[in-house]
Amino acid sequence: MTNFTHWNEEGRPKMVDISDKDASKRTAIARSTITLSDAVYTAIQNGGIKKGDPTQVAQIAGIMGAKKTSDIIPMCHPIMLQGTDFTFDYQKAETGYELHIEVAVKCSGKTGVEMEALTAVTIAALTFYDMCKAIDKSMVIKETYLVQKTGGKSGTFNHQSI
Repeated sequence: MTNFTHWNEEGRPKMVDISDKDASKRTAIARSTITLSDAVYTAIQNGGIKKGDPTQVAQIAGIMGAKKTSDIIPMCHPIMLQGTDFTFDYQKAETGYELHIEVAVKCSGKTGVEMEALTAVTIAALTFYDMCKAIDKSMVIKETYLVQKTGGKSGTFNHQSI
């Protein structure tokens, strides 16, 4: 059998053993962008989204998503998260607006929180879409990516911005 880290000697999937790793402070920042029309942006600014404030609901959903990452990504270890925080930034685009969603996830543990950050920001983007789709279904969830990660054996990673 090959030397895949997530396969045992019988060629079957396994969760990597991290029991001998040292705990360290770990952080991950992920970002997602959604394009939205002037109509959606105006409705949000005027409190016209009948389901409520889409960023507040998206933030709660994203936090829940971060906490449930190991339930939906098969090889992820359950992690005791110690912080998850979002920022939402609307920017005028050539046509309509873009919403930049960013999340920072923190823990002290034996494995990183990159997947938790990526899951959190993805769930937040999907929830934002769900909250606003009654006004305009043409929103586009664009690039979602890891901006930065710190801690652990591999050290710091900084994405060369898209």
